[in-house]
Amino acid sequence: MRSFDIYVDSAANLPDDLIKEYDIKVISYTCSIDGKDMECYEDGVPFAETAKKFYAAMREGSETKTTLVNADKITTAITPSLQAGRDVLLITIAEGISGTYNQGVFAAKELKEHFPDRKVLVAQSANASLGEGLVALYAAKHADLGESVDACYQWVIDNRFNIHGICTVDSLKYLKRGGRVSTALAIAGTILNIKPVLHGDENSKLTVFSNERGRKKSIAKLVEEFKENVIDPENQTIAIAHADCEDEALELAAKLKDLGANEIIMNYYDLCTGAHAGPGTIALFFMGKSRLKTEEKETATSKSTVKTKQKA
Repeated sequence: MRSFDIYVDSAANLPDDLIKEYDIKVISYTCSIDGKDMECYEDGVPFAETAKKFYAAMREGSETKTTLVNADKITTAITPSLQAGRDVLLITIAEGISGTYNQGVFAAKELKEHFPDRKVLVAQSANASLGEGLVALYAAKHADLGESVDACYQWVIDNRFNIHGICTVDSLKYLKRGGRVSTALAIAGTILNIKPVLHGDENSKLTVFSNERGRKKSIAKLVEEFKENVIDPENQTIAIAHADCEDEALELAAKLKDLGANEIIMNYYDLCTGAHAGPGTIALFFMGKSRLKTEEKETATSKSTVKTKQKA
């Protein structure tokens, strides 16, 4: 039995059955549709229902927004674990995408004053959507094997940049609205049917790294990146998230199985980053070669060692 609890923000995007199976606790982002607030994730409410409503509203032109998980919400969520005498590992969306990680660090510092005998370890996943979810899933599996909260935290720090996340969007207007592509590129791209492909980079940010002519080529680029970077696809969990384009997600899954993938999980794309990518987004996540350069690996390792010593 675990001696600690694992928490994620709802951007982790894990399917409902896996959240329950691995006892992963979810702290929800808040989203709004035309000014009406709703939780991005609610325990007991199928996420697919929430996501379909959200992406349908985007297609209809509604104003949609998401709000980060602040320190107060994190404190409220994890306090019951600490009161029960359990430590906490909180895994968040990438620091380069959202301020949630910093909010988690602030909450942990405040809670340490009230629960000096308990540990609250906070790790940014260097990923979004099911990339964050896979990091949490691996941590939960290690915890179920009896590893300590410190060991699971260290696994996250050491392996988070081995999880790849790549996606393509159906429309450039949402990336333009979020400032990820220029207005000129959005206009030209729309005229020329350009579909950008984005990935999580070495700075934990989501950046455009390829522009493909047409939807089929952009999805083919996801497959190409998988072939080039995946390690041992037969023996890992691979994940696909889609913003209400399930048929294309299933086609992508079939192509990955032809390349040796055995276990593929699929879910609607989380609303936190989905609000900036838009309906029709399709994303692929897997364990592969490190996204860090050699010198960055050494820096990341030395920093994590210092942080672990400080938290112990």
